[in-house]
Order: sequence, then C-alpha cells, then structure tokens
Amino acid sequence: MNPVQKYTQTAVLLHWLIGGLIVVNVILGLGAGWIPDAWVRPVVDFHKSTGIVILGLVLLRILWRLTHRPPALPDHYQPWEKFAAHGAHYALYFLILAMPISGWIHDSAWSASASHPFYLFWIIPFPRLGFIVNLPPATKAHVHSLFDAIHTYLSYVLYAVVGAHVLGALKHQFIDKHPEVQRMWR
Repeated sequence: MNPVQKYTQTAVLLHWLIGGLIVVNVILGLGAGWIPDAWVRPVVDFHKSTGIVILGLVLLRILWRLTHRPPALPDHYQPWEKFAAHGAHYALYFLILAMPISGWIHDSAWSASASHPFYLFWIIPFPRLGFIVNLPPATKAHVHSLFDAIHTYLSYVLYAVVGAHVLGALKHQFIDKHPEVQRMWR
C-alpha cells in the first residue's frame, strides 16, 4: 500500500484513542445503573472526566484534520459509499463534540453542583459553566432535565453511527477484500 493512502500516525493515534475512550465512557455511562450506590458518584465522575478528555482530543483531531489532508477515499468506492463515508465522518465529529458538551451543560445544571465540585480524575479542578450554574433554580432544573435527555438521545445516535462506521470498514476489509483497516493502522 502506498503510504499516501494511509492516515498520518497522529491521526491514527487520535482515532483509536478517541474510539477506545468512547467505549470506556459507554461502559461507564450504561454501567452506572447496575453498580452499588456507593460507587455511582465515583463512576459518574470518571465518566465526566473521560468525556472532557474526549472533547479535548476531538478538538485536537479536528485541528489536525484541518491542517493535514486525509487520504482520498479509494477509487473502488461506489459514489453512494463515498457519500455515506463522508456523512458518517461529519456525523461522528458532530456527535463526539456534542456528547461531552451536552454532558457538561447537564452537569453544570445539576442542583448539587455547588456541594460537589468537579475534579478531572479527582485531581484537577474543572469549572462548570457559570452562566448555567447561576440560572434560577426552576430554569436550572429544566436545563438539567433537557440536557439529560439530549445527552441520552445523542448517545443512541452515536451508537448507530459508530456501528455503521465499523460495519462499513469491515465490509470493505472482508467482503470487498480491500485493505481498508490498514488505512487507519500504523
């Protein structure tokens, strides 16, 4: 394979790191309802910390992509496959940005936020969004509920788009017999 057809090592690293952290956060988010009550707050705090890290990494990934042109999609892709691939990538960027931002807004509107400061991985103080923290209590409760729902629904869309992304890559790799996975591998 011509090296030009591959993503840069930085893009590959960010891709797999973000993907792995998303899997961790899905497990944490879904698992919080199945663990003992004493563990819920630490698991939720770890989920929030991981989400903020994902936000930072996806911003780096976007900056990298804007300054380093990705390889073109292979010529053997059908036009609809190219359209679907580009659409999935834009949807993934949107969702990977929207998930931590909606979670941050949801957390900032939490009624107990004043008595439970947030620390990234229990070490680094991390601010809540002051314009939300300072809302009147009724408005803040509404924002908390609204962004809980938004965060949840975005997660379902993210699962679907990630699933389509993975299935598309596997289809090209194993059914079409093209070296698709190698484009995003070192």
